[in-house]
Amino acid sequence: MKWLRFALRNVWRNQRRAAVTVIITAVGVAGILVAGGFAFYTYDSLKEMAARDHGHIVLAHHDYFDKQEEKPMEFGLRDYLRYRKQLLRDDKVRAVLPTLAFTGLISNGDKSTVFVGKGIAQGEFRVKGPFLKIIEGSSLSSRQQADADPQIMIGVGLARALNARPGDSLTLLSNTVEGSLNAVDVVVQGVINSGVPETDKRLMLIPIEQAQALLQTDKVSSLSVYLYDTADTSAMAAKLGERYPEMALQTWRDTAFYYEAVRSLYNRIFGLLGAVILLMVLFAVTNTLSMTVVERTREIGALRAMGTLPREIVRNFVLEALVMGVAGVVIGMMIAASVSAFFYLTDFQMPPPPARSQGYPLVIYIHPPLYLATAFSVLALSLAAAWFVARKSARKPIVEALAHV
Repeated sequence: MKWLRFALRNVWRNQRRAAVTVIITAVGVAGILVAGGFAFYTYDSLKEMAARDHGHIVLAHHDYFDKQEEKPMEFGLRDYLRYRKQLLRDDKVRAVLPTLAFTGLISNGDKSTVFVGKGIAQGEFRVKGPFLKIIEGSSLSSRQQADADPQIMIGVGLARALNARPGDSLTLLSNTVEGSLNAVDVVVQGVINSGVPETDKRLMLIPIEQAQALLQTDKVSSLSVYLYDTADTSAMAAKLGERYPEMALQTWRDTAFYYEAVRSLYNRIFGLLGAVILLMVLFAVTNTLSMTVVERTREIGALRAMGTLPREIVRNFVLEALVMGVAGVVIGMMIAASVSAFFYLTDFQMPPPPARSQGYPLVIYIHPPLYLATAFSVLALSLAAAWFVARKSARKPIVEALAHV
């Protein structure tokens, strides 16, 4: 304890120099934590977005993912209601949503264009949450009258191309599973923005029962399994693979190409940034202690003459570095936590990323493992710098140290 008191007094003797070192360390720590917190938030957001869009696990016909269909619904699931009922018995499964993907032509009477349709089940919006932004109108209603035209939702780009608004009547034309053409009149219920402009030029959502009627089939393309916890995905995928060997499955990671690309990019960017900041802290501590050691060479000689061992002198400088390092780490953590709280409370919006039309809130996680790893790294570098700088002076001959000017 007495050596720690000596270290505190020695740091206090050079307040200005110590303050500069502590500030540099604090800014470096805060920079690492803020950048890392933003990266971890981005990873979680993209992960949940991928799981929300397609489901944590997607079950389909064993050839659905590997082969190209020659006719609509060639690799569709016929007895999907039985599978759905079995899957819902598992405590880890939150919901199972059938989907039906198809294409065709959509017309307003004067103009026709290609659409990429998706038949969705009742409860899609409740399970996925606000995954689409409704520009006009409302979401698909489950209380549609039996004799009314089917409701659809279309992307904002497709609505612009057809000059369509909620309440307008359009016509869908698509191939049936038998190869013939079938048409149905529909009513626009809402105009939506998926956040991807290219997708919005073709996107069309329709109740899955109406999509089946249009294609004249009782199949669906796939079953999307939603779990309560994304961390259970791998274990559940292995379990379902054993339970349904006749089916193929994909997890959200298999379709999350954007997530993997962003994660790889951010790991490189923020990894390099963290290394540069740690080097900056290392040089700051080394410079401060080097100047301190030079100024106190005669003091070191006097201590050696009184019987102080070299390792005790080195220990004193290491403790001084520890004091400055701890101060810098604590202040840096406080700065990073304050920045995180500020952006959380202000709801600051980031501009849209490439190929997207919607921004997203700027959130910076307070990630405990990152805080611990950063603190450990900074303190380890500070102690290593102090040991490296002090060991040579502590071993200098006493007479030479006393004669130092």
